[in-house]
Order: sequence, then C-alpha cells, then structure tokens
Amino acid sequence: MKKVVVGTVVVCAAAVCTAAALVVRHRMKNCGKWTRAMNILKEFEEKCKTPVEKLKQVADAMTVEMHAGLASEGGSKLKMLISYVDNLPTGDEKGLFYALDLGGTNFRVLRVQLGGKDERVVRQEFVEVAIPPHLMTGSSEALFGFIAEALAKFVEEEGDGYHPVSGRQRELGFTFSFPVRQTSIASGTLIKWTKGFNIEDTVGQDVVGEITKAMEKIGLDMRVAALVNDTIGTLAGGSYYNDNVIAAVILGTGTNAAYVERAHAIPKWQGLLPQSGEMVINMEWGNFRSSHLPITEYDQALDLESLNPGEQIFEKMISGMYLGEIVRRVLCRMAEEAAFFGDVVPPKLKRPFILRTPDMSAMHHDTSPDLRVIGSKLNDILEVSNSPLPMRKIIFELCDIVATRGARLSAAGIYGIIKKLGRDIPKDGDKQKSVIAVDGGLFEHYTKFRNSMESSLKELLGDEVADNFVIEHSNDGSGIGAALLAASHSQYLGVEES
Repeated sequence: MKKVVVGTVVVCAAAVCTAAALVVRHRMKNCGKWTRAMNILKEFEEKCKTPVEKLKQVADAMTVEMHAGLASEGGSKLKMLISYVDNLPTGDEKGLFYALDLGGTNFRVLRVQLGGKDERVVRQEFVEVAIPPHLMTGSSEALFGFIAEALAKFVEEEGDGYHPVSGRQRELGFTFSFPVRQTSIASGTLIKWTKGFNIEDTVGQDVVGEITKAMEKIGLDMRVAALVNDTIGTLAGGSYYNDNVIAAVILGTGTNAAYVERAHAIPKWQGLLPQSGEMVINMEWGNFRSSHLPITEYDQALDLESLNPGEQIFEKMISGMYLGEIVRRVLCRMAEEAAFFGDVVPPKLKRPFILRTPDMSAMHHDTSPDLRVIGSKLNDILEVSNSPLPMRKIIFELCDIVATRGARLSAAGIYGIIKKLGRDIPKDGDKQKSVIAVDGGLFEHYTKFRNSMESSLKELLGDEVADNFVIEHSNDGSGIGAALLAASHSQYLGVEES
C-alpha cells in the first residue's frame, strides 16, 4: 500500500515539475518575443528620428526646391503652379454660390449665401458623398457623371434662405485637389492623379471641361467660375476672415501647401504682372523629396507597391492615407520575425491599408490603464482576440513614432515656406501676426499629431520669432474658399442686383 502512495506522489511531483517547466518555457518564449519585437521597434525609431538639425536641413531643401520650381518648368520636384488667383476675397462678396470639393475618397457639395462685409457667410449647407472604389480607377465619364448627379440632386433641394438672382446662371467654385496646370482661373489640365485615383483618360484634359460636360449631359445649368486646389481654397477661406494669412496647408487624406508669393519673384510668370503684385502659388509639396528625409525600408516598400512609385514621397510620409499603412507594415515584420501575434500571422494583417489612420489615432490616444482601446481595435480590425498588455504598449509606441515623424516633417515644410518668404528672421518692431491656415481631417482630428506639429514649428522658429506666427484651423476652408473665389470671379461682377 505504501509503495502505491509513494508512486502516486512521485507521478504527481513529476507532473507538477513538467507543468512548471512548460510555464517557464512559455514565459521565456513570450519574453523573447517581446524582446525581438522591441528590437524591431527601436531600430525603426532610430531610423525615424527627426532632431531639430535634421528638420532644418529638410526646411532648407524645401526652400531650395521652391526657388527652383519658380524659376522654370520642371526645375524641381515641386510643381510650384501659378494659380491665377491674384486677388483673394475681400469680404464684399454677395449672393448664392456653390462649391464642389473633390479631395479624396469623399467629395462635398456646398451652397453658401454671402452677405457682404456686414453679414459675411449668412447661411451654408453641404452634403458629403462617398466615391465608390471602382470609380477611382474607372473612366472619367463614370466618375464625373456620378459627381454631377449628386450636384444636381443637391441643387434640387435648395430651400428657404437661399436666394439665387432670377435669370442668372448658378455659379460654382470647383476645388480639385490633384495636380493641375492652370491656364486661367477657370481652366486647367490634369497633370496626374494621386491619393489612390488612377483614371488615365483624364490626364492632360481640362478638368473643368470634364465636369461641365457631365453637368450638361443631365441638364444641370451651372457655370464653373473658379477652379482651385483645396489648399488655395483654404487660403482664400482663411484670408476672408483674417488679412494676415500668408500660407495654407492641407493635412488630410493627402497633403499640400499654397502661399502668397510676390509676383516679381516668379521668373516663369509669362503674363503681365498682376495688379496686386502678388500671386498665389500651389506648391504640390506632396511630391517633395530630399536625401535629408528619414526614409525607412517600410516607406520604400510602400512606395514601390503604390500606384505611383517614385512620386509623392513627402505625402507618403506625412498624410492620413499612409500613416496607418506604415504602422501595419512594421507590425507585419514583428509578426513574421518575432511571432508578435503568435505562431500564425493574422491573415487580415497582410491586407494593405486595412489599418486606417483614424484607427491608428484612436489607439494613439488610448489613455486607459490597460490600453483597452488598442485591444478592441486589434480584435475588430485584425481579429486578434488575445492581446496582452506588453503587445498593446508596443503598438502604442509604434503609433507615436510614426505620428511624431509625420508631424515634425510637416512643421519642417511650413518652416521652409516661412524661410522662402524671409519671415524667419525677427525684425525690430514687427509685431504683426502671420497666420498659417490649416485644414484636413488629420490636422483636425488627430490631436497628438497636431500638437506635435505646432510644438515642432515653435522649436524651429525659436521663441523670439514663434510669437509672430499662428497656426489657425480653417474649418472647411477648401469648400467655403472655393465658393468665395467663385463669387470674386463671377461673370456678373459689376452688374446691379435686380
């Protein structure tokens, strides 16, 4: 009997030892997993570093490229396009005007009732329409036909409070947020598509002609009075309320910048100097590139696999379309090389762009002790139900690295514009504030990105100069700005109201 008891005890002890060994090995395996993942993270962080010295090099390179782009066509990766906007809205504009804002995966249609200096924007309404993915790579007829139908439906719903003048054609400001070579205030040929669009039959065509043809086809009587980039619309919208706006930046799905240049500083300007002596320049800064940019292997792979390899390098590092994708690519490497999510790589993690920047922002803003928002996002997006706290902490740090790099590079770009305008050096007695108008969902909704960008710009400017600059959110500037520019370029200017 005693032998049986002893045998049982020995077996139980052996089982306990085996279980303990398995636990130890499991813990060691997990410890090794987090260590390998952290090594990948630290390596990535090192390559993404943006000390102020590097940011100043990026800004200097931006300024050099701006000069080159203004000097000659094709002289720079920056297009530095003449916008034909030489007079920004004054506040005197009156009447009903429409705006069509095509800037990414959605477009907006707006109507704005303007009341002059005393009333400004009396009323406004808008609708937002999602573009079906197949239209982003289809034909121009299909895309512009879809947009015209939505515009016509919106016009039909025009209600009380909006007063078109009897017998006059409705007028539209068309915000078209893609590279266009303007030939007048209301015409311009498409250079190329960006932001995931790829519609070959419109490249080189007049985009105003395309939308006009689509409107005529369905019987919509409306004139495009102004063709503008979203950044120029933002500049116009910002300056409508503040005379001190010198530049505008879009930080959304894509990114761009525009600023007010002295006309005599544009060697390639072929026409007469504008009466105002100034001209708004559309930089198309998304295409900026420099050896000083902290480009990693993840950025290179993203670019290589994109619809426009070798193009829009700056945009692919700082804009809302790509930040979440960079995070996904780093997580993929962790999954493959460090078994970050276990022995099997989550199938959904392999899908490009499945991790969107709004999801990244939500994870980055997670302040709960157990980072439960990150856990929830991993479950909802990647179907990863088991996400230990060490995993969530690493993902939080990864989001911070990608967002901080993008924000600081954005600040360097703005600093480059300020240097081009000669406003980076303090002047005795100059207390006038210079305003940078900024719009876009990334800037508006990603608080940590916005705060990092603003603090980085102050760091670059220095305390003495930074007090003279203000970053101002120009909410819906691209839409309102387009309507304002339609008003300031109306065919009925000078005609008495009936």
